[in-house]
Amino acid sequence: MRADELREMYLDFFKSKGHSVISGSSLIPQNDPTVLFTTAGMHPLVPYLLGEKHPSGIRLCNCQKCVRTGDIDSVGDTSHLTFFEMLGNWSLGDYFKEDAIAWSHEFLTSKSYLGFDPKQLHVTVFEGNENVPMDEESVAIWQKLGIPREHIFALPIEDNWWGPAGKTGPCGPDTEMFIDTGKVACGANCRPGCSCGKYFEIWNDVFMQYSKQEDGSYLPLQQNNVDTGMGVERTIAMLQGKRNVYETELFAPVIEMVSEKSGKRMDESEKTGMAFRVVSDHLRSSVFILGDEQGIAPSNVGQGYVLRRLIRRAVRYAKQLGLEPGFSGPLAGTIIDNYKHVYPELDSNREHITRELVQEEEKFEKTLTRGMSELEKVLSKLVEHKQTQFPGRVAFKLYDTCGFPLEFTEEICEEHGLKVDHQGFDKAFAKHKEVSKQSAEKAFKGGLADNSEATTQLHTATHLLHKALQMVLGEHVKQKGSNITEKRLRFDFSHPEKMTMEERQKVEDVVNDVISKDFPITVDTMTIEEAREAGAMALFSGKYGEQVKVFTIGDFSKEVCGGPHVERTGELGRFRIAKEGSSSAGVRRIRAVLEA
Repeated sequence: MRADELREMYLDFFKSKGHSVISGSSLIPQNDPTVLFTTAGMHPLVPYLLGEKHPSGIRLCNCQKCVRTGDIDSVGDTSHLTFFEMLGNWSLGDYFKEDAIAWSHEFLTSKSYLGFDPKQLHVTVFEGNENVPMDEESVAIWQKLGIPREHIFALPIEDNWWGPAGKTGPCGPDTEMFIDTGKVACGANCRPGCSCGKYFEIWNDVFMQYSKQEDGSYLPLQQNNVDTGMGVERTIAMLQGKRNVYETELFAPVIEMVSEKSGKRMDESEKTGMAFRVVSDHLRSSVFILGDEQGIAPSNVGQGYVLRRLIRRAVRYAKQLGLEPGFSGPLAGTIIDNYKHVYPELDSNREHITRELVQEEEKFEKTLTRGMSELEKVLSKLVEHKQTQFPGRVAFKLYDTCGFPLEFTEEICEEHGLKVDHQGFDKAFAKHKEVSKQSAEKAFKGGLADNSEATTQLHTATHLLHKALQMVLGEHVKQKGSNITEKRLRFDFSHPEKMTMEERQKVEDVVNDVISKDFPITVDTMTIEEAREAGAMALFSGKYGEQVKVFTIGDFSKEVCGGPHVERTGELGRFRIAKEGSSSAGVRRIRAVLEA
């Protein structure tokens, strides 16, 4: 079974169980300040898991683009990925453990679907602790479905508990499903979750029935929810009998191109294989981040910093393979061609993706040269004073400001008889990560996580600004990102040049005219097709006809949105553009405020 068949089969299966198929969300979270990227299908749904009504109902399913970079330095082995697709289904206060587990079992073992031998299926459940009892209910359901007790493993909180995205929030036990690959057990304690590879995790059902409090206690949620996840890449690798995901059709075209351009084979050595995997994984992730509807550019903080790391790590391993400079553009084109039928935004953003990748590749070549110069200056002084350790904070500075990889620093230091202070490097890195985290939290304040009056007013003003920019500058203007706090809004939009003072004034005048007319703001629920037919602006690629909220502002604008709005434009006060400048190539940024 290929990935295209799996996606379709999964969504059709849950449609038959009464689920609405909803489009996946942006990789850039709009309502979760705790993560830089969407790391699971549940992140865009947090407000609905907490009780807000979803326009598409209480049973949902989709295929969600995800990026996880917490273990980015582990990527290069045969199991870790930074970008992946997650199939998921949700119950928002509707069905719970019995139906969720029964449907997972049916999809995995039925000959009409994946057709795994039930004897291969092993599962884990939460063993309980001092706060929450063991999940005996899930054990009983699995046994009722024919899974023998010896195939059911009770594991601790670090294995079978889905915690809240932040310090507090919805959480609960999970049950995970594994396929026995037939490999010989590594020992008496071999069990699902063991790293030896005997058991292959394929699905995870999370039962969100608790809310973690500030004091660490757990209270029952006002509604019991189900949140499940099945990784596309891992599942098709298992179904196709492949040794790892890099042997599937999702990676084959880019692997073949790397082989053709380098003259090497992925299986000729472990070092070469790792380089192949890093280049193909990191470039795939970079293409999806750059091609996202809320796409960002490489930078030195937050998501842009992660994107920069991905691209530069790919460049470093490409050098090991002997790939010629400029390799990233053609490889990106291959990745786009492989996915554009599923994610058309990649094709429509092809030029932007290629330009950013090539520019970052060129910048890295220059920073490597600069980093080498800086490293040699420090080394000469250390050697002169007969030092044996290279300061970790300096190694991180080279890594952070020059993009100089730690491995390069270590190799060169070793040639001069020095060792790098890893503790100092890790300390400096941890400090930088905290700064990035704080930056992300500031950047996302004002999404659905903050429904304060001031933020709601500014969010509404953002809609007026978007429409006014299209009226003044042209229909090519499209939102590329927004960041709203209680004090100001920040709005990124596509436009090739700096706005004139006359254009700024015209935009202000349009917005303030709408405010002065005190238009009512109404909301209707309809399918995405109906919304487009009604003339609503929709910034995402809705493919499945799910229900969406459409906000209409008098006769001025109509837009698909899930965020909070005021009831009338007259509540907003006076709109003023405080600053307009460049965000990235072809993208401008406006900062604006509302004044009494």
